Amino acid sequence: MSTQARGLNNFISDLRNAKSKEEESNRVELELAKIRKKFNPGDTKLAPDGSNPSLSSYQRKKYVWKLVYIHVLGYEVDFGHSEVLALVRSKKYSEKTVGYVALSLLLRGSDPVMGTIVDTMKRDLTTAPNTATKKLKKGGVKNDAIQCLALCSLANISGLELIQAMHVEVQHVLVSKTSTEHVKKKSALCLLRLTRTSPNLISGREFAPHIGNLLQDKHLGVLTSVMNLLNGLASQHSTDYESLIPNVVHVLSLLVMKKQCEREYLYYRTPSPWLQIKLLKFLQLYPNAVEGHDIGGMGGNEHVGQLINVIGRIVFETEVSDSINKSNADHAILFEAVNLIVAWGTTCPSEMLEGAMRILGKFISVREPNIRYLGLMTMAKLAQIEGSVEGAKKHQATVLVSLKDADISVRRRALDLLFVICDTDNAEQIVDELVAHLVVADATIREEMVLKIAILAEKYATDLRWYVDTILKLISIAGDYVSDSIWHRVVQIVTNHPQGDLQGYAAATLFVAVTPHRCHETTVCVAAYVLGEFGFLIAERAGMSGEEQFQVLHQHWFNVDTKTRAILISTYAKLANLYEECRPLVAPVFARSKNSIDVEVQQRCAEYASMREAFSPEAVEDLLREMPPFEDKRRSALEMRLLEKEGEDSAAVTKASTPSEVEQQRMLQSAQMLSNPPIEEELEPFDEQADEDAAADMENEEEAQEQAPISPTAENGVAQNGSSAAQVQGIPKELIPAMRKAFSNLCTSPSGVLFENSMLQVGVKHEYVGAQGRISVFFGNLHSSPLHNFKVKVDRPDHLRMQMQGTQDLLDDGESDSVGCTVATKTQAKLLVLVEVTAPFDDAPSLRISFETEEGEIHEYPLRLPLVATCFMEPVNLDPGAFMQRWKSLEGPDRECQEVMKLPPTSSGITEEYMGRVSSLIVDGLKFGRCEGVDPTPWTVSGAATFRTGAKDANGNNINVGCLVRVEANPKANAFRVTTRTLHPLCSKAIKNVALVSIKLAA
Repeated sequence: MSTQARGLNNFISDLRNAKSKEEESNRVELELAKIRKKFNPGDTKLAPDGSNPSLSSYQRKKYVWKLVYIHVLGYEVDFGHSEVLALVRSKKYSEKTVGYVALSLLLRGSDPVMGTIVDTMKRDLTTAPNTATKKLKKGGVKNDAIQCLALCSLANISGLELIQAMHVEVQHVLVSKTSTEHVKKKSALCLLRLTRTSPNLISGREFAPHIGNLLQDKHLGVLTSVMNLLNGLASQHSTDYESLIPNVVHVLSLLVMKKQCEREYLYYRTPSPWLQIKLLKFLQLYPNAVEGHDIGGMGGNEHVGQLINVIGRIVFETEVSDSINKSNADHAILFEAVNLIVAWGTTCPSEMLEGAMRILGKFISVREPNIRYLGLMTMAKLAQIEGSVEGAKKHQATVLVSLKDADISVRRRALDLLFVICDTDNAEQIVDELVAHLVVADATIREEMVLKIAILAEKYATDLRWYVDTILKLISIAGDYVSDSIWHRVVQIVTNHPQGDLQGYAAATLFVAVTPHRCHETTVCVAAYVLGEFGFLIAERAGMSGEEQFQVLHQHWFNVDTKTRAILISTYAKLANLYEECRPLVAPVFARSKNSIDVEVQQRCAEYASMREAFSPEAVEDLLREMPPFEDKRRSALEMRLLEKEGEDSAAVTKASTPSEVEQQRMLQSAQMLSNPPIEEELEPFDEQADEDAAADMENEEEAQEQAPISPTAENGVAQNGSSAAQVQGIPKELIPAMRKAFSNLCTSPSGVLFENSMLQVGVKHEYVGAQGRISVFFGNLHSSPLHNFKVKVDRPDHLRMQMQGTQDLLDDGESDSVGCTVATKTQAKLLVLVEVTAPFDDAPSLRISFETEEGEIHEYPLRLPLVATCFMEPVNLDPGAFMQRWKSLEGPDRECQEVMKLPPTSSGITEEYMGRVSSLIVDGLKFGRCEGVDPTPWTVSGAATFRTGAKDANGNNINVGCLVRVEANPKANAFRVTTRTLHPLCSKAIKNVALVSIKLAA
């Protein structure tokens, strides 16, 4: 062989002995010119395929090998393709070998010449292996080897047109019973490569049975390659291959439980660990595989019980070996088994979850950093499962030790785990530990620690003053690593939460923080913004006047960059507006900075300096009032920054995006603070005699009020038995009161039953965020036989944008001739409605249900969705002065709606307990913020809210409506007066109607 390749060896030696890159390049160019001349001498007629027929087999192979070597060295080779294809077409194995190797390296699937080789490759693929026992003649074709060459070449070239032409043959080779084990392995891997290039190449439902047959192969090499293919296919279309779970479980059971494995696939007495890992990875794609099965009982599927036993054997019986290689293999299988438990989540047996947590607890305390790294990472995933965090919290001390590990990767995983196990109970302890460790932490992890500490402090701060103190500590310890998004978030939270003197506390704390001449620039940024907005809250305190606030801020003027100076200029303008003594101090700063080289600083100074000359004092006052609350987005800037750094699959990102209980409570208390001075004014008294007369007038109209939320067609839709020609059965009259009560209850509760009789139960679950809502409606068949032609028609009013989807053929759009669906006995049909409100409204959309029983009776039920204006309210907490100012500004018949409701004589009367229930209804049911201090007696309840819409104004901002409500009780007259004031009459009317019905239900 060395004699035959002497020319190639000499060429390689020349290149290796080259003393410079230039010498090597010259030698390559010389050789390329020589080869080009050999391939196309000019005086020889070329073959139809463009190759030189005068070349011998040895010459053609030698020159092509040289081209391959030159290509591998990085030089461009743009000729010789015809000779390569000639070698591929040859019937000699030695020539085909060279041809296919060169084909894989020198050509691509998009090259035009590839179309001429498709037939040859198909022939090589589909040629049956030579099973004759006699020895092949010299130079004969080894069929299985040639099939492998063609498969490898196809996988490497992978052009779209070539894939479309060849994938059927590859599938045929894979499933053929005549294919050898080597060919099956190559074809499975080749098909995997093709499907990665063209994902929709294979129909999963048709191909899955073939995969199932291949999983019965006894050769573990074939099984390993097939599992590679199956994992690739299932990751793209998991539902198509769910039927193969029993086959995969069977193979896994043979390896784990029975140790059935050929000797050459034993790795340190562990049966084919690579195959076990691939099997477990496939099962992780089906997290609901064990859901709903009676584990250990008689009701579960056999393969589910078998799978639980296998995973239990891996988790509980994996032992540490003296051999590092065996331990690594066993641990790799164990970690994949734990990942499968994580994928199952709460559907996994509790004892298995606890066992996995105990195993991981051992791993995070070993000395080996790789094992500790995997243990920390997997425990972070496991701790996200409901009920598992308590087990992870037991290892908190060990995790804190890993936070000081020499390996940066281990430290990062420890930080992730601490982030995941943090909750309201241990938040202060974990945050304090992290802040203390931040002092000695190295620069590579400081930024990540600061970000996660800031997120934890916000998520679990039961007292937001602690949150402000924590962020200030972060700035003082690692100010250079505190990003702008962190201090921006502090500003947002302080602005949006005026409860409990948070704004005053933040202003005083930051005033003290910037008093020293040396402090971090980020501290100056936060202090400048907060003092500019809320410095007036501390101006009366000793040593914190407006002039002193200016002095402590301005001492940092020459030590900060232009971005911070721009913030300081806005603060100076607000201080000068509030305090007369600050104006002569601020004016020289503006005058000097009008000529600043920074455009932002220059523009701000020029505008603020000329503002008082250009506008009236009232306009200036209005322009410089404090900023309104920031919009609460679904994900804060800190969560988005964490997502960018770690990706959607990170345990920390999942934790950060899940609102804590503290955050949920805080969202309900989101506030809006007005800077208008309080106005000492009392609401007009409740005139008992006048209201008693009004209540008497209302007594006769009580029935109309009670029926207000119900469709006027409901009662008309009730057909008397046997009296209608259409034989339509409606809602019986005796059910209407209960139906109305159920509707009213659902207007102020998140879920419940809207309608129920002996045939049908309609349940509703709805939730709202801002102007958007999600309503799920469930139609349960309580009848002894199926309900046919079951259809639902939902009204689409102009003020609601609606998207609906549900059980097939359930929706009646009024256009197509839908026959409806069939709801079997004891089953449900489902409807999902996504809604966005665009304008105020005072009615509820209709919901008409129709179906037919097996006896031929037609039923039609006109109902209404509990979708009322108060669903889109967001609470606002106002102090007495702000509430009175707004209340007075909303006077007028077009803005106020008032009504008196007298309770029936049979009621137990109005008590303080009753008023407590009314107060809860206003806050929790109608979503109004309780305005403490406004009500002079316990017999009144006042609230404020904002009606959110998805409509936009000319500037692109959402259009919202401020709403006020006041409920006054007269115990002597046993009556209530409900007064609502808003900028829109429909809002006032809608709130009043819901409030009256809710108050009556609270009796």
